[in-house]
Amino acid sequence: MPNVEIKFVDGMTFIGRGDSNHWVVMDSAETVGGTNAGTRPMELVLIALGGCTGMDVVSILKKKRVKFDKFEMKITGDRAEEHPKVYTKVDIEYVIYGDGINPRDVEHAIELSLSKYCSVSAILKKSGAKVNYTYKIVQPKPEEVKNE
Repeated sequence: MPNVEIKFVDGMTFIGRGDSNHWVVMDSAETVGGTNAGTRPMELVLIALGGCTGMDVVSILKKKRVKFDKFEMKITGDRAEEHPKVYTKVDIEYVIYGDGINPRDVEHAIELSLSKYCSVSAILKKSGAKVNYTYKIVQPKPEEVKNE
């Protein structure tokens, strides 16, 4: 079972670490008593989602022997107006760079991640958030292709 330790620093700044022993700094905006010295906790939720689904997608693509040059995601979230201001909608854009990538392989990897493997996605969905995704495959420009 994962264990997490959280320590109050000052103002609204906290640090936390889990079993991996890497510290994360969290803070709030100056308008609510923070000093803007760290990532907001709700930003960390979206970052965790990106890490979770990203690791799944990369793992699945590697098992399918899909070669890619680069992989990125852009994630945005809409939050409820009232407290506890949970995410109501999350949009993920997966961007995969490479030549000859089959869109069906990408879509299958994303679907498996979001429907079966990614626990952060499951948590968001259980809290009522709608998790949407798009993806695009970016081909290298002709001048970037190496002649062999």
